Amino acid sequence: MSERITVEELAGLMKKAAGITVAPEDLQQLSDSGFDSFGLDSLGLLGIVGELENRYGTPMPPDAEKCKTPRQFLDLVNSALLAGA
Repeated sequence: MSERITVEELAGLMKKAAGITVAPEDLQQLSDSGFDSFGLDSLGLLGIVGELENRYGTPMPPDAEKCKTPRQFLDLVNSALLAGA
């Protein structure tokens, strides 16, 4: 498993943790759109953060569940994973 979360992985996490199905291509293309435009609320994002913490065995940044867009979330989480590597 890589130390970077990809758009494809984020789409899978959205499905698993929040029941939101989004094509990775759409997520990539609309990465600066708000999570709410995909139907993902703060509780769903919190579920994704929890899933990542379980997967990597490390806490995610405290602001991760406050991210508004997929790009913002991936940048923050990937920076934290790279710093911890």
